[in-house]
Amino acid sequence: MTSQAIAISQEWSHRSGQMIKGLLTALALGGALALSQAAPAFAQERPATFADLAEQVSPSVVNITTSTLVAGRTGPQGIVPEGSPFEDFFNDLEDDPRGERRRSSALGSGFVISADGFIVTNNHVIEGADEIQIEFFPGDGQPEELLVAELVGTDPNTDIAVLKVEYDQPLQFVEFGDSNGVGSRVGDWVMAMGNPLGQGFSVSAGIVSARNRALQGTYDDYIQTDAAINRGNSGGPLFNMDGNVIGVNTAILSPNGGSIGIGFAMSSEVVTNVVDQLIEFGETRRGWLGVRIQDVTPDMVDAIEGLADARGALVTDVPAGPAEDAGMVSGDVITVFDGIEIENTRELVRIVGNSPVGKEVPVVVLRNGDTQDLTVVLGRRETSEAVAFPEETEEEAAPEETNLLGLTLSPITEELIEQFAITADEGLVITGIDPESEAASKGLVEGDLITEAGQEKVTSIEGFETRISDARDAGRKSLLLLVRRGGDPRFVALSLEEE
Repeated sequence: MTSQAIAISQEWSHRSGQMIKGLLTALALGGALALSQAAPAFAQERPATFADLAEQVSPSVVNITTSTLVAGRTGPQGIVPEGSPFEDFFNDLEDDPRGERRRSSALGSGFVISADGFIVTNNHVIEGADEIQIEFFPGDGQPEELLVAELVGTDPNTDIAVLKVEYDQPLQFVEFGDSNGVGSRVGDWVMAMGNPLGQGFSVSAGIVSARNRALQGTYDDYIQTDAAINRGNSGGPLFNMDGNVIGVNTAILSPNGGSIGIGFAMSSEVVTNVVDQLIEFGETRRGWLGVRIQDVTPDMVDAIEGLADARGALVTDVPAGPAEDAGMVSGDVITVFDGIEIENTRELVRIVGNSPVGKEVPVVVLRNGDTQDLTVVLGRRETSEAVAFPEETEEEAAPEETNLLGLTLSPITEELIEQFAITADEGLVITGIDPESEAASKGLVEGDLITEAGQEKVTSIEGFETRISDARDAGRKSLLLLVRRGGDPRFVALSLEEE
């Protein structure tokens, strides 16, 4: 290479280096500027800390301890087998001095919703309790002693209960937020507080994983979250980032009884209506339409004149009651209720139940290809439903026990109630279990009560067999069971492979 060429090469390298250095500097400055502009908006979505929120709302969160007199023996026999890993999760049982009864304690959570001492929790936390005691978060102005709570009312259908304590000073309280609004969307941050596993006040955080989950009953509207929820969190609040309660922590889906990031909180939209009624009346007073209904399935669309798609609620029975008085008949498809377009039966039942008793409601039905406008005056479900739809008596006696999915199942009997200290009145009792079965590996034990299968209530062996058959016919590989142990619910999925 000539000396001139070498000089040009060196000069080019020098200039190139300067250009690259300048470009990197510009990018660094520009990038820093861009990041400095973008960071505040992003930071608003991702909180740097939950400490301020926890400090703000913690005085309103409470621990709940209940004591219950139950008949039977001492010790936890009949609830969990001796040596079971679940044994420590159940509370100590003490002999009654008379030697005939024993006293057991249970722990849960709750939150204060008014300065005069109304407290919300889960029904299963206080169900059957003889005494309920409230412990407050330690702090200035907070009650230092345990306060005895009076039961105001309960609603087993939504697993909500309201308590009341008396104190000589106004109590700090939290308010309900909009579970359908901003701050409750899928992906929004939420914070749970409670008393997990009896460890005392605890905070966990996560996001809204899903909404409008139906798990246990007719009026379900659950928020799913990955914030850690464990036994003892039941009845505690789920907060949005404004410090408002958007849900009441109720249940978890878990193969082993511990949190795996799938927790459920009953939405405030449902809870607020229930709480208002319990405070005012001491009981719920739900609207009642007075019909039996079923979902419109895709294979029905062609068979129902004028129906464009699988929407609405198909009326199958209309006994004497509000719907009959309004002119509704079997075969009608309810498409609009009180101005709301109806997607399915679950939505209709929830809307009707949240409507006031005695309200005049416009209803649109599809009948023989034409729409009909009706006006229904709602009755009260609690007093009317049992009369209109009495329980059917089976002519043949149900089998006492049967073996399904590795479980020996039996309907509830007086003997089983006494043996396993069962407090519910519906479901199937696990009276035996194959130790080699999947059910055993997932922690199910004798005395567990199955109240739902495939997200539908089960009260008989035949009903359980039907749930299995329906799931297999639908091509499902597993069946979701709702299992209660000592009143606490959890979900367990069992394989449906042919036995």
